[in-house]
Formats: sequence, structure tokens, C-alpha cells
Amino acid sequence: MSKIYTVVAAGGLGKRLQNFRNSKKTKMLLEINGQSMITKQLYQLISWNLDNFIIITNPKYDKLIKDDLSKNMPDLNVEYSLQDEQLGVAHALLQAEKLVPEDAKILYILGDNFFEFNPLIDLDISKSNASIFLTKVSNPEEFGVVEIVDNKIKSIQEKPTNPKSDYIAVGLYLFDNLCFEYIKSIQKSDRGEYEITSLIEKYLNNHSLNYQFTKGWWVDAGTPEAIKTIEKLI
Repeated sequence: MSKIYTVVAAGGLGKRLQNFRNSKKTKMLLEINGQSMITKQLYQLISWNLDNFIIITNPKYDKLIKDDLSKNMPDLNVEYSLQDEQLGVAHALLQAEKLVPEDAKILYILGDNFFEFNPLIDLDISKSNASIFLTKVSNPEEFGVVEIVDNKIKSIQEKPTNPKSDYIAVGLYLFDNLCFEYIKSIQKSDRGEYEITSLIEKYLNNHSLNYQFTKGWWVDAGTPEAIKTIEKLI
């Protein structure tokens, strides 16, 4: 079985949470019930029996995140990589390329995504080139929308004006090492970013993309309202 490397995207600036509770730091350091968001995230991943952590940071908050985890989780096996420019979620993943062996699988998670149950529990990682995790929401236009036809993924669109379904890809992805070459081949979107949906489309077009639905609640803790929600749930 391939070794799994767990990559955490923690390099975003979190503009929607700037000044929330008078915080001047990255959202990854916002406290959730007495612990920073990045610490909560790592404890969630450890509870899923994951390790080999790689955390993608940005130059402004790199030291603060390292200091926080060094204090809260001094025995954690973790490496760091800088995303010098914020050019999208796929671009953040690319920064882990030199730290991941060629025969490894990558479990990639956005640092503000939290789950009630372990989404990996029914997934045979050894048989998946790539897998995405879906849930149904009332506001799909704010996410990557996934169209399912005859139990197969037909399309995925990033924040479409007219969504083709209510199913969205949450911020958790399984990729093989080909993801890095695929990222290098995609173009920037109209938003000026290398979108994770463009990477997923590469696997879809090569007929090597699987999916499954998450169970229980899922929270994208990127807004003040979501922070308050997650504090009540965990």
C-alpha cells in the first residue's frame, strides 16, 4: 500500500475573517474553544490515523503558525512549505511537491474544513488514483459544484452562476503523485488562480476520478458565522 502524506493548506489570508474578534492574524490562528484552528485541524487528522504532515503556509504568518504548533504539539512530525504568492488551492498543493515521494498518495485538506465523521473510513486508498468527497448544500454556487449522472461524475464547475446540482466537493481530496504534473499544465482561471476544480477535471478526463459522500456535518470555517457553528459542534 502506498504511503500517505497529509498536506494541509494553511497559507490563505482568510480575508472574510480579518478583524473577527479583533484578530490581526491568519484565520489558522483563530481560537476555537481555546485552541487555534490549525491545532484543531491537526488533532482531527491525527484522529483519522494520518501522519506525515506537510503544512503549506505563507511568508507573513509562517513563523506564527510554526510557533503555535511547536507550543501546542511539540512531538508532531511535520514539515512546512511556503506559498509565496496566493495563487489558488491547486497552487498551494504544488508547494508540497519536493516533500512527497513519487510512490506516495496525497491526502489534501483545506485548513478550515471540519467533519463530524472520518470521511476516509470506507475508502480503499490503495485502489484510488484520485477521490473527492461530496455533500449536498443549499448554496452550491459558492463552491465547486459536481454534476452526477448515472452514479458517475459528469462535470465539476468552480462557483458557477447556475449550478447543475446541489452537490459540492468539500475541501478534502485524495490524489496520486501525478497531481503535481497536472497542476503545472492547468491555466489560471478568470479569478487569477489555479483552481482545484481544474486539477480534478484532469483526473475526470483521464477516467481516474472516484467520489463518495461524506456523513454527518461538515463545516467550512471561513466566516464568522461558521466559526460560531463549529464552536458549538466540537
